[in-house]
Amino acid sequence: MDAALLKLLRSVDTPTVCNGIEVAQGKRGFNDFTRGTMLCSAPDEPAVVGYACTAKIAAVNPPSEPADVIRARRMQYYKNMAEAPKPSVAVVEDTDYPRAIGAYWGEVNTTIHKGFGMCGTLTNGVMRDLGDMADGYPVIAGSIGPSHGFVHVQELDCDVEIFGLKVRPGDLVHADRHGAVVIPADVIPKIAAAIKKMQDTEHLILGPARQGDFDFEKFQAAWAAFEAART
Repeated sequence: MDAALLKLLRSVDTPTVCNGIEVAQGKRGFNDFTRGTMLCSAPDEPAVVGYACTAKIAAVNPPSEPADVIRARRMQYYKNMAEAPKPSVAVVEDTDYPRAIGAYWGEVNTTIHKGFGMCGTLTNGVMRDLGDMADGYPVIAGSIGPSHGFVHVQELDCDVEIFGLKVRPGDLVHADRHGAVVIPADVIPKIAAAIKKMQDTEHLILGPARQGDFDFEKFQAAWAAFEAART
C-alpha cells in the first residue's frame, strides 16, 4: 500500500470505505463488516488502517496448560505483533465473548503495541484505563471493564471473528467508531478512485440540500441525478 492510499484511508470513516467497496464492485451486497455497536477508545482519532495480525485470548477461566507454555506463547504473540508487516492492526478475538471479562487492552498493552509501530486494535473483548491508554493508538472493542481476569493467549496467526466480521491474517482492515470492515484484496487497487466517485455522487444531493433555497422541487431534481449516478 502506497503512502497516498494509506493517507486517504486514514482520512475517511469506515462507512465511506463500505460505500467505496460497493462502488468498486459495482453492486450492493458486500458483507465483510462488523455487526452491532462497538466502542472506540479515541473516537476523534483518524481511522485505524492496516494489515491484520491476529490472535485469540481468553480470561474467564485460568489457563489449563503449563505456565511455561503460556509464557512462551505470549512472548511469541508479542514477537508476531512487533514484526508484523506495516501498517499493522492487532485483531484479537476474545473467545469468552459475549461474556468477556478480561481487559487485555489498557495502558500497558496499548503502549507496547504502539511502540511496535502498530496502528491500533480491533477486538470483541474488553478495554480499560480509558484515561491512560497510549495516545494515537485507538482501540475498537466490544466492552469496557475494570479487570484483566485470567487473560492469556490461546492461538496465534489464526482466523478470527469480531462482531460477525471474519478476519484472516494479512487482511486489510479499516476501523473506527462505527466498527470495522475488511477491504477485499481485489478492491484495494480500485478503492481510492471508488471513494472519489462515491463522494462526487453524494455531492449531487448534499450540495443542493445545503443551499438556503432548497425545497422539494430541487430535491426531486437532485435525487434523480443522485440515483442515476449511485451504485
